[in-house]
Amino acid sequence: MLILIFSLVILGFAVSCPATLIARAWGRRASALDTAPMPGQVKAPARAIPNVGGIGIFLGFTLPIAAGLLAAAFAGVAVANVLPAIAPHMAGIKAQTPNALVLLACLLVLHVLGLIDDRRPLGPFLKLVIMVVPAAAVVTLGQTRLFTFLDHHAGGQWLSVLATILWFVVITNAMNFIDNMDGLSAGVGAIAGAFFLGAAILNGQWFIAACLALLVGSLLGFLVFNFPPASIFMGDGGSLVLGFLLAYLTTRTTFLSEEPGTTASAWYGVLMPVIVLAVPLYDFVSVTTIRLAGGKSPFIGDLNHVSHRLVRRGLSKKAAVLVIYGFTAVTGVSGLLLGSLAPWQALVVGGQVLLIFGVVALFEFAGSER
Repeated sequence: MLILIFSLVILGFAVSCPATLIARAWGRRASALDTAPMPGQVKAPARAIPNVGGIGIFLGFTLPIAAGLLAAAFAGVAVANVLPAIAPHMAGIKAQTPNALVLLACLLVLHVLGLIDDRRPLGPFLKLVIMVVPAAAVVTLGQTRLFTFLDHHAGGQWLSVLATILWFVVITNAMNFIDNMDGLSAGVGAIAGAFFLGAAILNGQWFIAACLALLVGSLLGFLVFNFPPASIFMGDGGSLVLGFLLAYLTTRTTFLSEEPGTTASAWYGVLMPVIVLAVPLYDFVSVTTIRLAGGKSPFIGDLNHVSHRLVRRGLSKKAAVLVIYGFTAVTGVSGLLLGSLAPWQALVVGGQVLLIFGVVALFEFAGSER
């Protein structure tokens, strides 16, 4: 099964890479390029670079999923004969097909929304409202919720629904916010996705692992053309899909297990996604705080993201991106180990992560800028 999972990384890459190349060529011909800022928005000077790279990420994930669902539905026996490792999971694949179709529909909505917004900005509040709809759909139709243990308490189910929708909106926006420098959002997403993939494999959650493998492969295929200096951007058509997928797959992952010694054996294992995604969450919280403190809307873009702050401290843009990659890898290791640690060790890990971002904040905000 491991060989099959890792082959899906290659498959996602094999679809995403040429799809991104084609999207780049089409974007240049159609003048679907980086756009000027909205009124009130502050952004780096627009470059004549297509911002439709999200098409490659979207297709790299959705096409293999759709093909797999069709194969399971109409040629399940033949597929099981060709790939014996799948045979024990065929019934599970068919059982998960309705949830997978809901996910694909939600991704399509967000992808189209992002492509439209990349050409003609829809405004932050309309985008926010539209983001809530797919989140509500997967919660109600896709049976995807956090804190389901609350169902046994009065009002617990509604609290679970609201918490899940909030998680989706925050992570989707966090990955959208951090898409502000060449290779940043895709690289952070690929690193975080790789750690989530490791956790899913260690806990034997093969359906989640398959989806994460495709996501990581799709992001790597896109990064071929997006790593600094980028020749294509993912745009909102990619960042919204990426954020939603990370929120969905972390919600579907079981972080509590009755088997001691697994990565999900302790209750605080449920905090793994927060630790692994600490970098985009730090950026989201810090830039929102800066904007609100300045009397500005948190949804109107500017150049106060963590990447911009590091550059103002003297790092090159490429160096800032690599530093953020490194921080993501560090928190990823901490998150991967979290659920298997003793309580005092988990506290040390939590303190370590807080210390890391305390040092980062000190570096960013203390002293004078270059």
